[in-house]
Amino acid sequence: MPIIDNFKRLRPMDAIFICTALLCLLPIISSPIALILGFLLASFGLVPSQFNIAALTKKLLSYSIIGLGFGIHLNEAIEASKAGLGLIICSIFFTLLLGWIATHFLSLDKKTGHLIASGTAICGGSAIAAVSPAINAKDEQTSLALATVFVLNAVALFVFPAIGHLLDMSQHAFGTWAAIAIHDTSSVVGAAGSYGDEALKTATTLKLARALWIIPVAFISALIFKGNSKKISVPYFIVLYCVAILIAHFLPQFQSVYDMIFVASKRLLVVCLFLIGSGITVNKLRNAGPKPMLLGVLLWLAIGISSLTYIEMFIP
Repeated sequence: MPIIDNFKRLRPMDAIFICTALLCLLPIISSPIALILGFLLASFGLVPSQFNIAALTKKLLSYSIIGLGFGIHLNEAIEASKAGLGLIICSIFFTLLLGWIATHFLSLDKKTGHLIASGTAICGGSAIAAVSPAINAKDEQTSLALATVFVLNAVALFVFPAIGHLLDMSQHAFGTWAAIAIHDTSSVVGAAGSYGDEALKTATTLKLARALWIIPVAFISALIFKGNSKKISVPYFIVLYCVAILIAHFLPQFQSVYDMIFVASKRLLVVCLFLIGSGITVNKLRNAGPKPMLLGVLLWLAIGISSLTYIEMFIP
């Protein structure tokens, strides 16, 4: 059989990688552990070079987010979006402004600094990928920004749930904080999912509402840097995520199916975090350099501390 023959042709390195990825589908593997497993395989050179990990991760992440939409109640999504809209808008423009100022004082390349600020303000790698062609950024500038955000995303998976438990934050409050202060959607959902289902639903809803700002920010960036606004792309998974919520709302008789899709999507997300971890290498961390990383940390601390303070004061 062709499938069996293909497995026979797998190298040991390929088999180890695939088996570890499949292991991440089991409930015994949490999001942070999956990330560590991926990083370990990358560190020991056990990531198959013939696999397009970045493209695979992007597709699987989109599918998992769409699937999570079947577990979100429409009324709750609307209320969460309305309640968090002001915080989302203020945090985005605060981060972009602070990034512009900090980039100047650090004497960092303007486009690299703007990409890092955009990734911190909206949704990490997705924002960087959207803004980069709009401002005609070079590959090196884009890579530095992605590497910086990549590292901080990995740290967030461990730090945020620990702080949430330490402060005894409610599910809703933690989900809101994760959506505002963690960069990539994958890490937001991973951290919130490890905190609880309610936190996961709140975080996913707010993060995707935040991600919609990719389009206006990319357009404004193109105007500022005199780039190409025609290269701005719309993340399709956000639209399909909303469609999934609507399907679950208007066809409630299939709720048992939606529950299974929601659970499966949560496990698929863990696999995505394993794949993300497998793309983190020592060289990538080294290439990020001190200035981009310093800017990323400063912006992250600013948005993390300010949003946490606001949430602790005003959100139960």
